[in-house]
Amino acid sequence: MWLPSLPRALPGVIDIVQRRVNAVPMDAEDFLPRRKDDLLAQLAREDLDPLSVAELHARIAGLEAEIARCRSHAERATTHRASADALFRR
Repeated sequence: MWLPSLPRALPGVIDIVQRRVNAVPMDAEDFLPRRKDDLLAQLAREDLDPLSVAELHARIAGLEAEIARCRSHAERATTHRASADALFRR
């Protein structure tokens, strides 16, 4: 049985598929499953109407504390990365 070689039988098909597959680069996070218990999404969907003004101010204070904690962690991670980069450049 005679089978033609792929490049001769279908010229350019492999190149077309390759371009289409690699047209949009994907992050590693795209392969990970999305969390169903995303706390930020739950927080955004929460109804604020039943909360009193004092409870809203307490919530804002808590969220501002969490923002400060996240900023501090991001700063530590950035300095850690910079020191690791400097170590491996030597």
